Amino acid sequence: MSGRTIALVTGANKGIGYEIAAGLGALGWRIGVGARDRKRRDTAVEKLRAAGADAFGVPLDVADDASAAAAAELVADRAGGLDVLVNNAAITGGMPQTPTTVDPATVRAVVETNVIGVVRVTNAMLPMLRGSASPRIVNVSSSVGSLTLQTTPGIDMGPVPVAYLASKTFLNAVTVQYAKELSGTGILVNSACPGFTATDLNGFRGVRTPRQGAAVAIRLATLPDDGPTGGFFDDGGAVPW
Repeated sequence: MSGRTIALVTGANKGIGYEIAAGLGALGWRIGVGARDRKRRDTAVEKLRAAGADAFGVPLDVADDASAAAAAELVADRAGGLDVLVNNAAITGGMPQTPTTVDPATVRAVVETNVIGVVRVTNAMLPMLRGSASPRIVNVSSSVGSLTLQTTPGIDMGPVPVAYLASKTFLNAVTVQYAKELSGTGILVNSACPGFTATDLNGFRGVRTPRQGAAVAIRLATLPDDGPTGGFFDDGGAVPW
């Protein structure tokens, strides 16, 4: 691998994912822009390059085994390895999602992308991450997945989109398990909450900009070697499970 830090950001063609890629690119890193949509992916790469980032496109459907494997091969060929993986790609599954009326197929689809997709992509990239001097995995989660906050009297977490919220709780549990298994390997694994950010995921109702939302993931992607692992963080620090 070259001396330049290599990162792959999934769902990097827009919103928070794009801003994570832009922020890491501004550090002089080489950035793989993971996305399903070819046109949006190409547009994002062009925009990042125009801003001075060393970016390249990575066709990636996180819900497809073959796509994840092919993405790993492409990153190995184009960059020679991988130092940082940011699992940002996610879907809401559409609203409303009340527990008593939700279509089980919706729950299945959301978990397939938001949780199983993270496992799929992480495992495909792990051989390269194991070869890095300072490997990091950042899973973009949400405080709506916090069981503590969801059950604390007086805290209003908004609507009850059961599939989406549960997928983030599930993702946090997966983060902890990866951190436990990879303890001692130097691979730091953490969950990041970007806050209520205005993206197409929420119909742009959020109060934070995508750049603000990207900040915590960038911080976790650039942790020192003695940084935390197995944690859940937002801009203010640790988020309760």
